[in-house]
Formats: sequence, C-alpha cells, structure tokens
Amino acid sequence: MSLSAHDLDLFEQSRARLEAVAYRLLGSAGDAEDMVQETFLRWQAADRAGVEQPAAWLTKVLTNLCLNQLTSARARRESYVGMWLPEPLLAGDRMLGPVDTVEQRESVSLAVLTLMERLSPNERAVYVLRTAFGYPHAEIAEILDLTESNCQQLYRRARQHVAAGRARVEVDEATARTIVAEFLAAASSGETARLVELLTDDVMSTGDGGGKIPARGTPIVGAVAVARFLRGVFRATDLRRQVLGGAATLYAEIVNGVPAVLVVVADRVVGVLSLEMTAEGVSDIHAQANPDKLDRVTRLWSASARSAPVIDSW
Repeated sequence: MSLSAHDLDLFEQSRARLEAVAYRLLGSAGDAEDMVQETFLRWQAADRAGVEQPAAWLTKVLTNLCLNQLTSARARRESYVGMWLPEPLLAGDRMLGPVDTVEQRESVSLAVLTLMERLSPNERAVYVLRTAFGYPHAEIAEILDLTESNCQQLYRRARQHVAAGRARVEVDEATARTIVAEFLAAASSGETARLVELLTDDVMSTGDGGGKIPARGTPIVGAVAVARFLRGVFRATDLRRQVLGGAATLYAEIVNGVPAVLVVVADRVVGVLSLEMTAEGVSDIHAQANPDKLDRVTRLWSASARSAPVIDSW
C-alpha cells in the first residue's frame, strides 16, 4: 500500500523518538535502525485510516518488535565471543533521545544500558518508557498488553536492578577533555600509582572485541588490577599497531554522556574507551573495539567539527 505525503510525514515526525526508544531497549544502534525500518513497513501496510493515534500505534508496534528482538538477541549473545557491551553513541546523536533530566541521561549511559541486560524484556520496556519518555503506566500497559498494576510492579523491580548506588559526575566538553587528558597521561606514564589515583577502589574495566579484536573476556575489578592492565594496554608496541591497522590518534569526546577516548586510525574510529565518573574518580571503564559497533560513531565523528587530538600518534 502506497503512503500519502501526510502519512509519510506522520511517520517521520515520530522517527527520532522511535530510534531513541529502540536504542535504549536494544543497546544497539544497528538493531534499532532495523526495528524502526520494520515499523515503517508495518505502517505502510496498515489500514491507516483506522489508526486514531499514529504516534501511540507506532510506539506499540516498535516496542513489541524490540521485545521479540531482545528475546532472540539473548539467544545469540550466549554464543557471543567475549563480553557483550552496548554500542556507544557520540554526544549530539539523535538516537540518544531526550537527555533533559538526570534520569533520562542515566538511562542512556553505558553503565545503565549494561545493567539493563539483566532485566526481562518487559521490565526493560517498562523502565525505558517510564524513565526516559515519561509514559504513564496506563499507556505502557496498553503498549505491552499488560495490566497497569503489573506494569507498576515491573517498574519497581527494574529500578531496583538498575539502581547504580552512587551518583555519576556530569561533565561538559571542556571538563571531559581535561579528564581524558589526565587519564591518558597517567595510563601512558608507565607508573601504576599515578593511574590508581584517578580510579575508585572498586573500579571495573570491561571490553568488547566481538571475537574480531583481542579483548579480555572477563571484567577486571579493583584500582591496582585495572591500573596494571591499562599500563600494559597503553605501552607502545608494534603488535598493537598491527592489530589497530596503524598508528592511532586519540581524541577526547563525550560518549553516552561520559568522557571518552576515541581511538582513530585513518579517519576510522577503531575503539572507544568510556570513563564513568563519580566524585571519587573513574568508577567504570567500557572499552568498545568490535568494529561492527563503531560504524555509527565513525560516521558522526567524521561529519562533525573535530577538536585537536589529545595524543597525535599512539
């Protein structure tokens, strides 16, 4: 069924919101784009004259597509090589969606997206729709075909699982650059003690290479253990340059709301090192090196105005 200009416009008005919902539900920009496209195809084939509230209809269709995707994704991740981490997004990416409140910004942080992997699909959907988009429980119940009281229970349970237990420090672009510069200076100094000072005692470092780039398969916990690991990572070696495809340039950016190191080789982002901050220091380090999860970051970074690199040749 062909779309009128009006019906196409109705969908396009919802596209950015649908992308943001799908990304929070799936933790993958690529999968989110696929689900939005599938929603468009369902909209195109629907009896649109009978749809009283297009935005609500589209949200319901998208959410249920994402729930099905989450179920199949869990099965795929059982055979995923190494650790699975969410796909990072640069500040300014519309897929990040609303980031006006603290809760909205928290819901798109890599730490919370990782924690949401522990939730059931319905718990995750209720949490995202309520926390990030402000849907009342009555509307969420209609979207998920559940009772309102069930949605309230799912939301309480999800909040308990996701509660971080400590407040993140929010940073602007200038502060992020300072944090990244200090972190890189300490990590490349070869002095473990200097790096330990920047980390919380219970800092955790995780990495995702997707079986395509070498990455540690289990988390590293504790300031001394993480500092020693990073000291090895940042030691200049010919092997590292072979793995990366050449000498890298390191930039400071904001990714999912936190300071991050972008590792760039030949104008392509080959790694993102995200630094979750608390008042005590760096509490979580997420290293994304799976090339399948860096296409969108590369596209947006390539099209944006670039700041000067923190390290020109690494």
